[in-house]
Amino acid sequence: MNYNLGYACINMALSYPEKGKERITTNRSMIKRTFQEKGLPYASTLTLQNAKDLLQILQWNEQHGIKFYRMSSDLIPWASEYDIKDLPDFEAIEEALYEAGLYAAEHNMRITTHPGPFNKLTSPKEDVIKRTIRDLEVHGEIFDLMCLPRTHFAKINIHVGATYNDRRMALDNFCKNFERLPESVRSRLTVENDDKASLYSTKELYDEVFTRIGVPIVFDYHHHKFCTGDQSESEAVHLAASTWGDIRPVVHYSESRADEHNDASIRPQAHSDSYVNPIDFHGLDLDVMLEAKHKEIALFKMRELLKNNLTMAA
Repeated sequence: MNYNLGYACINMALSYPEKGKERITTNRSMIKRTFQEKGLPYASTLTLQNAKDLLQILQWNEQHGIKFYRMSSDLIPWASEYDIKDLPDFEAIEEALYEAGLYAAEHNMRITTHPGPFNKLTSPKEDVIKRTIRDLEVHGEIFDLMCLPRTHFAKINIHVGATYNDRRMALDNFCKNFERLPESVRSRLTVENDDKASLYSTKELYDEVFTRIGVPIVFDYHHHKFCTGDQSESEAVHLAASTWGDIRPVVHYSESRADEHNDASIRPQAHSDSYVNPIDFHGLDLDVMLEAKHKEIALFKMRELLKNNLTMAA
């Protein structure tokens, strides 16, 4: 069985270093008021530092045998508000992103991203659709600057969105608005099952999205517990995996923070800090994005759990 474990956005060791060491992060951003006051020059300064630090994070990952990484959507602050080519440091930013992408390619790393929940291609409001298209376009442009493949290996993953009390309308909107996306996004877009029974299960995404427009499904183990689509975990993960063609499927794995802390007051959908149980791959080759709050530290814990599980099975 082949797999890679990955973590999302923030590297704890680099973002919160020992005293006296420089912080390395791709999450430098600013509030809207600061952007309005300082404009493109400050956005450009933050972006360039984020882009340079991206390479350092990938180098750290390589040193620790991590071949899968989710990039932050905060790499370019307020990017949907301007053309990123207008940033004063654009040439240096372009070079830094190219170097990071080249490093990833040379070391067989998989880079993905997960734009925020405000992206809703299901919306009946045209202004929401336009903002969503613009935000996704920026993600596609960044991946192109990194020379990442225009395939689902470099996925741009989103949730389908709300139902607006009209599932048929919402799903039709998603499929229709998908065609309005630039090729840099369409060629990479994936969708993920939801963590509410009122939203979209893996089965519904297969029937209503994949079969219509061919968008692969990222199976989320934790979300499935709250929105099963009348499928077992094994049935759902196999169905999602079947949508990826010859590219290794990506799944998301997290555990309940409420269970971890034995605290019923915590929302059960909340992600845990780390892990107690090894992933069940259900016999599949998968790339697993670990969504624990302790990031790469939790990844190391999952490695240990999987190693122990393999030893016990031997």
